[in-house]
Amino acid sequence: MAPGDAVAAPRSQEVFLKSLSPPDRKLFEDYLSAKAVHDFKSDAYWREVTDKRALRRGKKGRGEEITSRDYVKTFPPKYDGPELPAALAKRWAAFQEQDQKEKDKEPPKPKPGVADFLAFAREEYAFTPERIPEAEFKLRYAREATALGLTGDQVVRVYALETSGLGTADMVSGIHPIKKTGTPISTAIGYAQLLVANTTDELVKHGPKFLARLKAMASDRNYDPARRRALAEKHDKLATMLKSARSVPHRWDAHVAFARTRKGMGIHAINLDGDIGPWLQVVKLHGLKDMAEKAGIAALTGAEIELMNLAGPGTGLEMMRPAARNAPTPNFFERGAYFRNTIVRDKSSAELLVALDKRMDQNLTNAGAIEFAEAFRQVSREVASGR
Repeated sequence: MAPGDAVAAPRSQEVFLKSLSPPDRKLFEDYLSAKAVHDFKSDAYWREVTDKRALRRGKKGRGEEITSRDYVKTFPPKYDGPELPAALAKRWAAFQEQDQKEKDKEPPKPKPGVADFLAFAREEYAFTPERIPEAEFKLRYAREATALGLTGDQVVRVYALETSGLGTADMVSGIHPIKKTGTPISTAIGYAQLLVANTTDELVKHGPKFLARLKAMASDRNYDPARRRALAEKHDKLATMLKSARSVPHRWDAHVAFARTRKGMGIHAINLDGDIGPWLQVVKLHGLKDMAEKAGIAALTGAEIELMNLAGPGTGLEMMRPAARNAPTPNFFERGAYFRNTIVRDKSSAELLVALDKRMDQNLTNAGAIEFAEAFRQVSREVASGR
């Protein structure tokens, strides 16, 4: 049982105990006692993780070398006490669920999805993204990635991990891209699974370049008049979005707060646009590559890029350093995130990279990944022929 599993307040436990027969009461009391000991050990373990992380942060700030001694060497303690019999465990789970319903004044609001992003984009910016066929979106994405020095292997492997090799341009985390079943579990969208805060952050950094490209395209007489007018309108609406994104401080916490607003979620719809979406998501990946190069890592693998996505850019780079490669992954993830991400648990940094590669290998055989790889091959042929 993970430390994050719910344990009712003592009052709820007492109410439940009164409903039990003497034999079940003894089983339940033994379970609670063992669980309390386990939780105490777990809390102590995670305090040590937090303390070590603070010490490393201080050493980084002072320019001091970080060594393997600066990491916790073990994994979180496993619960090894008595388990409840199946029938009693089912009763306890049902009691907890009902108890929580009575405490909650209203059910949690569902996470926003594509329909919400589109609605807010229309309402806040009078913007409707230009949707294009999936194969064309992948081709434009491949062209952008190639132009910025990203390889097909890097990009397609990230795609294979983030979307199981099936993702569509409008895929939201938690929604099956083909069956369209499920409910959103975050605002992550597209091939690179950008969150709303990622979108506004990247727009602030690269928006002027996007606007310049749209303006140039709108002036290009190789496009028909209707297309040029549409590009000019898209330019103006993106300019309004950029102004809105710049209305908050350019800090991650400010973008996270802005991401909860209708204006922030409306901007997220640009990921679906056939012109802007590929530009936006590719520059996000390129930013990770550029950051790694500045840190002295010249050639990232797809798994290493994904590690920077999963753990955060700076933390992902830290995990690749010699001192951290054998360190357990709890050193690099918050307690809740560690237990939510099954691929992260019970591994060292090096073992996590191996696991990411293995998952990518499995997903590369899925239809979307095959189509994406072909898009990169087509771009290679275009480059070779000088087109």
